[in-house]
Amino acid sequence: MADGGFHRLPPRERRRIARNSLLRSLAGAVVIVAAYFLLPLDGLEGVVAVYLGLGLLVVTVVLVWQIREITRSPYPRLRAVDTLATSLPLFLVVFSATYYLMEQNRAGSFSEPLNRTDAMYFTVTVLATVGFGDIAPVTGAARVVVTVQILGDLLLVGLGAKALLTAVQAGLRKQQN
Repeated sequence: MADGGFHRLPPRERRRIARNSLLRSLAGAVVIVAAYFLLPLDGLEGVVAVYLGLGLLVVTVVLVWQIREITRSPYPRLRAVDTLATSLPLFLVVFSATYYLMEQNRAGSFSEPLNRTDAMYFTVTVLATVGFGDIAPVTGAARVVVTVQILGDLLLVGLGAKALLTAVQAGLRKQQN
C-alpha cells in the first residue's frame, strides 16, 4: 500500500516531509521530558492517586486524538511515528512523576530514595521489564502503582500497536478511495 502518494513525490520532497515529521516528533518528546524535569512538583505529594488518574486520562485522550489524526493524515505512517514519539514519553513521564511523588509523600516507598532521574530510570526499567533490582517497590501502594504501570505497558504495546496499525491502514484505504 502506498502512503498517500508519498512514494510518488520527488525524493527531495519526501526527505523534507520525513525530516519535518522527525523533528516535530523529537521536539514533542523533548518538551514532554523537559517539562517533567523542570516543572515544579512540590505540593502535589498528597494527591498522587489523583495525579496518576488524571495523567492516564490525558495519555488516553492524546492517544485517541492522535489515532484519529492518523486516519486523516496524508501520510499516516509518518503520523503514526509522531504518535509514538508523543504518547510513549507522556506515558513514561506520568509514571515517573507518580513514583517521584510517592517517594516524596512517603519516604521508603522504594528500596532507595528516588529523585526525578531515578524515577525515570525505574519507569523505563519497568517498561522494558528488565528490572535491574537496584530499585524496587517496597510498600503496598508502590507495588500497586508498579502493577498498574506493567498492565499499562502491556496495553500500550499490545493494544496501542494494534490501534496504530489499524489507523494507518484506515488512512491508507481512505486515500485509495
